[in-house]
Amino acid sequence: MMNPQWLATFAALVELGNFTRTAERLNLTQAAVSQHIKRLEESLGPLFIRHPRRLELTPAGHALLDYQREMDAADHRLQQRLTGDDDQQGEVSMITPGSIGLALYPRLLELQRASPQLCIRHRFAPTREVVEAVLDNRVELGIVTLRPDDPRLTASVFAREALELVVPAEARVNDWADLERLGFIDHPDGQEMATRLLSRRFPGFPGVRSLPCRGFTNQIGLILEPVALGLGFTVLPQFAREAFAYPETIRVVAGEPTVVDTLWLLHRAEWPLSARARRVLEAIGAGLTDRA
Repeated sequence: MMNPQWLATFAALVELGNFTRTAERLNLTQAAVSQHIKRLEESLGPLFIRHPRRLELTPAGHALLDYQREMDAADHRLQQRLTGDDDQQGEVSMITPGSIGLALYPRLLELQRASPQLCIRHRFAPTREVVEAVLDNRVELGIVTLRPDDPRLTASVFAREALELVVPAEARVNDWADLERLGFIDHPDGQEMATRLLSRRFPGFPGVRSLPCRGFTNQIGLILEPVALGLGFTVLPQFAREAFAYPETIRVVAGEPTVVDTLWLLHRAEWPLSARARRVLEAIGAGLTDRA
């Protein structure tokens, strides 16, 4: 493990870019700052390229900076755990796929407004990143669409969410030819979701790629914008459609069979959830867990 004081000196020097200002910031002599950097470089190799008016990080310097930030984050998490099991203040971190995230975020904001000392960190990510973040202890709570097979994780059913065929409000869809006339609004999961739903709805399904593509966006909150303007149709999860601000401009085409995904809540199995996390789950689960 690196000497914490040397790491603090290195981080300050990266931020300030100057040995003199770093010494002033840390209440050290300039010689002491130079000595700390020298000791680090004896172990790791050159950390900086010294230019006349600036410092440039070497690859080893970038690696050490990443390490220092990880240590800071670990220290912050430790302090959070040691502040007591208080559900009114402190930090809770959560990571979810986009659709359920759109449904949960307004609830998280309401909770934070009710408890201003509660800091809720929420990030959108695909299932693989969610699992990695929970396993690495970078977040306390995660939601995924596929249950992971890992004994280090506790997975429980959080909600169920249907895939939906969404068309412009005035469009009528009776057969595949109607979809061909509309064209497809694609998104990162569009081909996969459309295949799963449409292959069950339309006999002789010729494949999504046979449809004319009328647009693409990787922002889940924007996928229905072109549909609302009559530019095409899409297939996406129910919660994303329910979060759309202009429901009167779109329509869900009902049909059988349905395709429903289970959403799984994840956290590390080795320790209980914090009181803050339990409070978050109580706030966001109302009305959603009823669908599980």
